[in-house]
Amino acid sequence: MTAQLAEKGTHARVPAPRGPQPPSRSRAPRRERAFDDVPRWQIYVPLGLYLLFTLVPFYWMLLFALRPAGSTSLVPWPMTFEHFDKVWNERSFGVFFQNSMLVGVATLVTTILIALSGGYALARFDFRIKNGFMLALLCSQFIPGALMLVPLFEIFRELRMLNSLGSVIIAETVFQLPLSIILISGFIKNVPVSLEEAAWVDGCSRFRAFRAVVLPLLRPGLIAVGSFAFVHSWNHFLFALMFLSRQERQTIPVGLNTLIGSDSVDLGALAAGGVVAAVPVVIVFAFIQKWLITGFSAGAVKG
Repeated sequence: MTAQLAEKGTHARVPAPRGPQPPSRSRAPRRERAFDDVPRWQIYVPLGLYLLFTLVPFYWMLLFALRPAGSTSLVPWPMTFEHFDKVWNERSFGVFFQNSMLVGVATLVTTILIALSGGYALARFDFRIKNGFMLALLCSQFIPGALMLVPLFEIFRELRMLNSLGSVIIAETVFQLPLSIILISGFIKNVPVSLEEAAWVDGCSRFRAFRAVVLPLLRPGLIAVGSFAFVHSWNHFLFALMFLSRQERQTIPVGLNTLIGSDSVDLGALAAGGVVAAVPVVIVFAFIQKWLITGFSAGAVKG
């Protein structure tokens, strides 16, 4: 009797076979909108407005520089170069251009040489005040250059460097070095130390290994740092205004300021001077834009 009940209970617990179940109605994952799904007008309209906002001032400057004096036409025709001849010959912009180029190139070379040594030390060596030194470099970026005009003026006066382009070059280099050292240090950290160690094993000194192995890999970063040092020194106004009083030593930003009179402004000459000041910067960025983007990528991505 017990065996029959047990057998009956066993048969009762066997589940009946089920048929095919319908698929579960789970929520389909939300597909993100791809770039190709975006309507083209949503891309071209903002870009067009941005380009219009950016290029209209440049066109307005070219318009005043190329159209005759007294003309109100919105098209520079008939085209004239009398304003360029005036600022280049009568207003000594040829001398200003030469001085600005000398200051920019000297600042570029000096900044890169000093920043290379400082950046290599921060990237490859460990010393006690390393973190504090990095913090001091970062904090120095919050100090406006105008606050340092008086002490720098006194220092250069004691050194008898006033009215010398060397004073402007030194001041520009000093204010460019903190950020340049930090950036180059990041570029050097992305270069594996094993490459230098392999060169040491082959008999190279540290300097030769750096020159042959590390320096070629830093080319994009050096171009990025050097271009910003050049452009900043080319456009800077305060240092040249304070340290250079002789006309034959002044730079283009100070020369542009002399075109603005107390009672009237020669808009044609001022626009022509602005074009002369902008052309070198545009040429520099046109030739180095590929290296500039590569340099920023090298500093942001771990190699």
